[in-house]
Amino acid sequence: MISLLRQQPILLRRPLTTLRFSSTLVIAEPSSSSSELSPATLAAITAASCFSHPISLLAFSPPSAVPSSVSTVLTVDSENNDNKGTSMLAETVSNAVVKANQEHGYSHVVCAGTKFGANYLGRVGALLGVSPVSDVVEVISEDTFLRPLYAGNALAKVISNDSPKLISIRPTSFEKSTPDNTSPTLTPLSQVPSNNLTSWLHESVSSSERPDLSSASVVISGGRGMKSGENFALLEKLADKLGGAVGASRAAVDAGFVPNEYQVGQTGKVVAPNLYIAVGISGAIQHLSGMKDSKTIVAINKDGEAPIFSVADYGLVADLFEAVPELTEKV
Repeated sequence: MISLLRQQPILLRRPLTTLRFSSTLVIAEPSSSSSELSPATLAAITAASCFSHPISLLAFSPPSAVPSSVSTVLTVDSENNDNKGTSMLAETVSNAVVKANQEHGYSHVVCAGTKFGANYLGRVGALLGVSPVSDVVEVISEDTFLRPLYAGNALAKVISNDSPKLISIRPTSFEKSTPDNTSPTLTPLSQVPSNNLTSWLHESVSSSERPDLSSASVVISGGRGMKSGENFALLEKLADKLGGAVGASRAAVDAGFVPNEYQVGQTGKVVAPNLYIAVGISGAIQHLSGMKDSKTIVAINKDGEAPIFSVADYGLVADLFEAVPELTEKV
C-alpha cells in the first residue's frame, strides 16, 4: 500500500549577511582632467546601464558632473588617497572596491577594459573570490555576456554564476554616456585598508596637443613600411591637418620607430575612430583586432595583396612616401 503525503515546501534561506541587492558599481578611470570622467568610464557607465540597476561610481578624484544614470559617487577617504599616483596602484584600487562591496553588496562590478583596468581586475577577482569576465563587447542579460576570442575571430557567449559578477568592457563597443549639468552627491568611503605592499614613486607622461589615441575621431597609424621613426613626421603632418592622433603597429613599435603608447592592436590600444588610415601596415590579425571596428578604414600600401585591404573600405596601392605628402597637401 502506497500512501501519498502532502508536505510543506522547504524554504532555503540564505544568511542575511550574504544577501545582495541588485545594484552596480562602476570603477572610474584616471582622466587627464581630474574633474571630468574619462571616455572609457563613460562607456563603462553605458554598459552598466544595461542591467537597469542603480549605479554607483567609485572615483578617486571627485568628478564635477556625472550621467543621470549614476545615483551615487563613492570617494576614497583622503588619508588613503594622498596623491594621484597612489590611487592608480592596483592594491589601492582593489582595497577600495572590496570595501565598497562589503558596505553596499553589489550584484555587478564593472570597469573599462583598459591597461588601467587590467592592472587590478584579476586582483579584485581573487579578493572577492569570483572569476572576472574580461573584454565584454555586449551585455546580453544580467548574467550573460559576449566577448571576443582568437583576436576577434570568434565571439564567446559567457554565463557567470558568480556574485558579484565582475566584468571589464571594451570601451569602443559601447556609446559614451553624457554627463548632466548637476553636481553629483559625494559619499566618502571610509576606512579603506591601507596599501603596505607598494608605494608610488613618480610618473613620466608625454604631453601632446593631439587628441588621445583611445578617444580620437581620426587615427593615422604607421607600420614597418615607414622604415624609420623620422618618417613618422609624414603621418604627424597629416594628423595635424585632420585633427587626429598618430598610432602604430606592433612591428613599428618593436622596431623602435615610436614609443609603446602609440601601439594599436591586441596587445596595444583598441580604437574605433570615425576614420582610420593605415599607412605601410600589412594587416596582421593582432593589429586588425585593435582597429577593425573603425567606422571608415583607409589603407595605403604598395603591396596590393596585403591583408589590410580585406578590412579596408578604401584602399590605395601606392608608395606611401609619395601618397601621404600628396594627400596632406590636398586635405
